[in-house]
Amino acid sequence: MFDAIRRVFAIPELRTKIIFTLSLLAVCRIGAYVPVPGINADVAIMMFKYATRGGQNLFQLVDIFSGGAFAQMTVFALGVMPYISASIILQVLITVVPTLQREIRESPDHGRRKLSKWTRMATLLLALLQSSLYARYAVTMNQSHPGIIVSDILDVQILGFSWLFYLAFVFTMTAGTLLLMWIGEQITEKGIGNGISIIIAVGILSSLPMTIGSVIKQLNMESQEPGQLTFSTLVVLCLMFVFIIIGTILVIQGQRRIPLQYARRIVGRHEVQGSNSHIPLKINYAGVIPVIFAASVLMFPATIGQFMGKNSWLGQASSYLVPGTWVYLTLYVFLILFFTYFWTATQFKPDQIASDMKKNGAFIPGIRQGKPTQDFLEQTMNRVTLAGAVFLAIIAILPTIVGRLMGVDARISQFFGGTSLLILVGVILDTTKQVESHLLMKRYDGFMKRGRVKGR
Repeated sequence: MFDAIRRVFAIPELRTKIIFTLSLLAVCRIGAYVPVPGINADVAIMMFKYATRGGQNLFQLVDIFSGGAFAQMTVFALGVMPYISASIILQVLITVVPTLQREIRESPDHGRRKLSKWTRMATLLLALLQSSLYARYAVTMNQSHPGIIVSDILDVQILGFSWLFYLAFVFTMTAGTLLLMWIGEQITEKGIGNGISIIIAVGILSSLPMTIGSVIKQLNMESQEPGQLTFSTLVVLCLMFVFIIIGTILVIQGQRRIPLQYARRIVGRHEVQGSNSHIPLKINYAGVIPVIFAASVLMFPATIGQFMGKNSWLGQASSYLVPGTWVYLTLYVFLILFFTYFWTATQFKPDQIASDMKKNGAFIPGIRQGKPTQDFLEQTMNRVTLAGAVFLAIIAILPTIVGRLMGVDARISQFFGGTSLLILVGVILDTTKQVESHLLMKRYDGFMKRGRVKGR
């Protein structure tokens, strides 16, 4: 292990990328503890614990994704969820509007720049909306739990409206989200891995000490009385933890290999025999992106509904989207299946693959070149994607079901499996793959000498 780390840091370019990535992630963690002006973080955390009441709660899931920043009402409380929501909206628009598809296909660089610009503008609007509703929610909670907002900033009013608090709250949280978006883009461009995914993963990983503390506390080892969490339950959670890690690796790295042959060619005066190869079709082409998108889609309207209050129609509708309920799990599974197919359809291009095969004289045994090859690849990919999407959905909801049946605390069950662990394992696999590619370019054996993931 130490030899592998030494090889990683022996490459100047890779060492610079890793240090750059770690430095920006450190900024993310620092910002997660900087409260918004006018907010008493200690009282805010007490209010958050009262709101969650130890059960499965939407705010608890949002807090995990933000790395604990949501509960403390800090600068990065909204996290990168507005950016993810904006990305989903833009991806759907590209699929629905033919002119956008044509523009991106004809001019990829210009289309990507325009898409990036629109995504940033949509992120700004969504961040302003969510932070405004969060400010309204904070004022409402301050009326029942005084002390969350410092009275000096709240007393600055015009016509009964606390304009100074709202401006400071909304602009600070919006700026925090935009800063996280910029950090994510910089990590993707100049660092290692996908920046946005790494920020989410680091936020999830930051809850590990608190989760371990909750496990020790609920085991109640200092007393003869049985604790809320038994050793048998802990063993089941650990087995589920291992199962989900193995399952995630198998789903993300698994491939369906399509045999490929090349026709005989004449090179100079010699005839070259056709070589055998294959087309690797991933079982889950989208990785953990469907899980992130599905969680984001469910959290965005439900969070706004809870900010609006339980008496509003949106607040009443959001009560059905509490994590762990059957409505939530059903929608979660459906969205995972949908986004798996959606992302695969937008990224996997069977027509382009069939065209390139025809130009290079390659063919699939028993399948004619051109349109038949395109149809075969599309049908095969749909079947493979179905298996991967179903397996991914089962892994995502299994810990929630087991946690409810065994009466395990929601924060513990969410960390030991499900959405959090899926994202964490997927990001680690993707980042490790990029590190290995740098090592192989420098003629090293990769990050691991032995046991490289099958199908890579």
